[in-house]
Amino acid sequence: MVKKTPKRVKHVPQRTCVGCRKVIAKRALVRIVRTPEGLRIDPTGKAAGRGAYLHAQRSCWERGLKGALAHALKIDLTDQDRETLRAFMAGLPDEPALSEEMQMPEARTAGLEREEVDQPQ
Repeated sequence: MVKKTPKRVKHVPQRTCVGCRKVIAKRALVRIVRTPEGLRIDPTGKAAGRGAYLHAQRSCWERGLKGALAHALKIDLTDQDRETLRAFMAGLPDEPALSEEMQMPEARTAGLEREEVDQPQ
């Protein structure tokens, strides 16, 4: 018999949203980085500097601006930093967008419910 080599499962980096404290894939979050020039949004996720992550929804950004973001970046936010972040936040949706990460647990739960019904008691 020929053994099949198992497919490798790719490692997906996980990060925590400082607004809602949920841990999800790094790519699903927006990174804010502290640089010597000030705060900036890092769409690549690779810029040098201390970073913090937030969901791309207003509720997380509002909670983050209340103090969690400043604490995570270990700085006091200036008025200019707050304006920059609020300008970016204005373009974000109010509700979270459905993504694969959010749909996956529901699919697992639905599968478990079907298995429980099919099994004799």
